[in-house]
Amino acid sequence: MLVTFTDTSTWKILRGKGESLRPAMNHICANIMGHLNQRGFYSVLQILLTRGLARPRPCLSKGTLTATFSLALRPVIAAQFSDNLIRPFLIHIMSVPALVTHLSTVTPERLTVLESHDMLRKFIMFLRNEDRCRDVCESLEGCHTLCLMGNLLHLGSLSPRVLEEETEGFVSLLTQMLCYCQKYVSQKKSNLTHWHPVLGWFSQSVDYGLNESMPLITKQLQFLWGVPLIRIFFCDILSKKLLENQEPAHVQPASPQNVLPVKNLLKRAFQKSASVRNILRPVGGKRVDSAEVQKVCNICVLYQTSLTTLTQIRLQILTGLTYLDDLLPKLWAFICELGPHGGLKLFLECLNNDTEESKQLLAMLMLFCDCSRHLITILDDIEVYEEQISFKLEELVTISSFLNSFVFKMIWDGLVENAKGETLELFQSVHGWLMVLYERDCRRRFAPEDHWLRKDLKPSVLFQELDKDRKRAQLILQYIPHVIPHKNRVLLFRNMVTKEKEKLGLVETSSASPHVTHITIRRSRMLEDGYEQLRQLSQHAMKGVIRVKFVNDLGVDEAGIDQDGVFKEFLEEIIKRVFDPALNLFKTTSGDERLYPSPTSYIHENYLQLFEFVGKMLGKAVYEVGTCRSGAPGGETRC
Repeated sequence: MLVTFTDTSTWKILRGKGESLRPAMNHICANIMGHLNQRGFYSVLQILLTRGLARPRPCLSKGTLTATFSLALRPVIAAQFSDNLIRPFLIHIMSVPALVTHLSTVTPERLTVLESHDMLRKFIMFLRNEDRCRDVCESLEGCHTLCLMGNLLHLGSLSPRVLEEETEGFVSLLTQMLCYCQKYVSQKKSNLTHWHPVLGWFSQSVDYGLNESMPLITKQLQFLWGVPLIRIFFCDILSKKLLENQEPAHVQPASPQNVLPVKNLLKRAFQKSASVRNILRPVGGKRVDSAEVQKVCNICVLYQTSLTTLTQIRLQILTGLTYLDDLLPKLWAFICELGPHGGLKLFLECLNNDTEESKQLLAMLMLFCDCSRHLITILDDIEVYEEQISFKLEELVTISSFLNSFVFKMIWDGLVENAKGETLELFQSVHGWLMVLYERDCRRRFAPEDHWLRKDLKPSVLFQELDKDRKRAQLILQYIPHVIPHKNRVLLFRNMVTKEKEKLGLVETSSASPHVTHITIRRSRMLEDGYEQLRQLSQHAMKGVIRVKFVNDLGVDEAGIDQDGVFKEFLEEIIKRVFDPALNLFKTTSGDERLYPSPTSYIHENYLQLFEFVGKMLGKAVYEVGTCRSGAPGGETRC
């Protein structure tokens, strides 16, 4: 009835001689629509659509859905797409969960009507305004804002031409919506938070009636990191060709025989920082305030915001962003071209600049680090070293040099102490990517000798900082100890152990003797006896003196007095036995016979406690004996 009484095109009375009545009848139809709008027409339609569509299988027939959506669209068209009608249409209709998905399945001709009126472009033009977008988000709150985002993304995937022409506005409105939701995303459960399957712990009220439609909403959100939209958003970067065996102009190919350019680059990076005005001057690189750079920065901000907002599907986002093999290397090449000196120095300078442009550039760096870390983590050695997927090895050398310096600068300049918010997220992203590369290099070297060391960090300076209990020196040891030469780390470790033993009263003096723990071990059951007698020791007792008395199976003491030699023998035998593959706590690889935890170690009833015991024994060995192994990068020996 409403479809008929709101459109005169099907009225038989207006055909032929009744044509003169059409203006008056159209006026009556307009009055009907106006009356309905005043009485909450869109709210009623929203309830109808939500109840019919927010479920695994929609219960609205094709005719009902077609009629309902036609009624919702008519006032907007009649008002010539005025802002006053677009706003309620977005809030009440386009926020219906997975509406576009159901329309494309049940009544695709309704989507054709949207395309014929260029509705997506009109939505973008309306929402790109920050105040209007905020108003819509506050009206919807977080849960339904995601529904609106999903419908807009689905609509955008069906209209790639519009997205190509309106990329800037579309990216802007998506970022604003995600930022609005991000304000209410919490890291932990509390009395004020509610669980959301996409956002995690959320401090706004959660509409649990949307749970059944959440898989469809998530599928719509996936369009954001799908290949078609990534190609549209990053078209400027992806269209550029990377020449084979060619690095950016300021970086020479790095190899074990040729690392001087990289070292010089990082040396220059710590020269006196340029002012913001100098950063914007185009001397050998892309201007940071150019339209191309701003566009890429805004897109990176969008994806980085999605990673920190859509916490429960973070891995999906990272996987989508790393699907194209050429995106990350081309983004790295783009980064290397920025600023007056060609890129890397610019990002070090951004740490000391609290400008909006600096924040955008650092968001680009964070996105690159998060995605690259995810990619390298899932690639095997053949893909990294032989096939060199995404990154060439010389690029990994350059990247790791920059990350090493970047993390060091953040720590040494005091930016990590008490860091929170964006600064903490930046450090976690850069440090995480750095350590993945370092661990790869530890297993199979790709970087030149002494690549990870900081030559400008004098050991004497670091020792002085530690003696003064300076936080930055402690953070260096905590996060990037590899920047210190191994022999200095050994010396530092021994000094720290000695000081700790003195502080805990574990060193024998003329006036006092340390507490001693005595254990009795049967040689035939060395592991079992050691486990039973040592696993319950406190941390203080474990660090203290432990005296071992060996007995035979009859309980008779063996000859000899423990002056640490017997305990050392006990440690060596224990460690040898727990790593014996026959015990089935550890297995060895077929090629180079490296140890790894046995997948069937659970046959031991207390296998988790045994693993913990092994860790304690290894720690005690390092603490007391200084057991070392070789094979680290550069041929060094590492404790």
